[in-house]
Amino acid sequence: MCDEVRPACSNCIKHSITCDFQTGYSEESSPLHPPKLTKHVSDSQSPGSARPEKRTKPVITNGLDPGDLHMGDLELLHQFVTQTCYTTSNKADSHELWRITVPKEGINHNFLMRGILAVAALHLSHLYPDRAVEYQHIANSHQDRALGSFQAAMTDMNESNCHAFFALSSLIVVYKFASPRTPGSLAFTYDSEDSTNWLAMIRGVNSILQPSWPWVENGPLRGLLQPGVFDTSDTRLPKPADHQLRQLAELCETATGGDEAVEAYKAAVKALRRCFAKIFTRSSVECEVGTAFTWPVEVPDKFIELLHARSPEALVILAHYCVVLHHLDRYWWIEGWAVHVMDSIYNRTGFSQRQQQRQQQQQQQ
Repeated sequence: MCDEVRPACSNCIKHSITCDFQTGYSEESSPLHPPKLTKHVSDSQSPGSARPEKRTKPVITNGLDPGDLHMGDLELLHQFVTQTCYTTSNKADSHELWRITVPKEGINHNFLMRGILAVAALHLSHLYPDRAVEYQHIANSHQDRALGSFQAAMTDMNESNCHAFFALSSLIVVYKFASPRTPGSLAFTYDSEDSTNWLAMIRGVNSILQPSWPWVENGPLRGLLQPGVFDTSDTRLPKPADHQLRQLAELCETATGGDEAVEAYKAAVKALRRCFAKIFTRSSVECEVGTAFTWPVEVPDKFIELLHARSPEALVILAHYCVVLHHLDRYWWIEGWAVHVMDSIYNRTGFSQRQQQRQQQQQQQ
């Protein structure tokens, strides 16, 4: 029996046993220095009969002291697997993949885990506005490291790591849209004021992953894919939408800039029709997020150039795509983007100035 005399009881000293009472007050027992495992003597055992207890196999910690755990990162991982994973799409069978399989891939691929933590931090900044700046700073730090590792490993994409690349590419899209926006611009806060930035980003990610699609289609994340998303067999639309796109196509026929520009506009409108058809006639099991992002992938390079040049026709087509973005407005990471882009187009095309001039003229009459 322990007589609880400091620094160690006499019975424990007599039998050369580490005292439980002493261990509880050890200077090493702290969040940074957890108490070491010791042999314990129970009240029902005499010191001479004490035997080592059976212990389960220790958890592998890769040589890290438990005191090295970063509780902030654990908070972010918890956020991702309990909430954020359910907000990437409306496709129910993909939720468990984001909750379980993707983080498991992240354990073996640092860049993916960093991407997971970055998106979770941005989600927390959305949920807790009073701490938004703090979480955004954390998100930027993780994302910068994720992209650095991602780019370094990109030259060695193979059947083993392509699934992590695929998962991070999807998270990059979420991260970009979830990042704070600069008022009056079409771009992301920390990039150049380029209206094609987010479109080029989606296209670039798709291009990088193209060689690995056969592996991804047969891998653990194949459930995140949407078969037939680029199917062009059915482009029927409700009458109002059909009428609007027909008018847009007629506008493109008379556009300036030469034949190449006209063909680029027409191709963009055709891709928009296919996207509209998928969005507004899709079945309940199809992923609307994946469908919505087919348009940026399908438009020709020339159209992106015309957007970069602020071509009025290109901006008008982009404005019609905002209907698709608005359809996704219930997702926290894309909420408000449709209105943001529309307002920017409205200002850039001079519509607001002309409207103000008309109002002034009416007031003077």
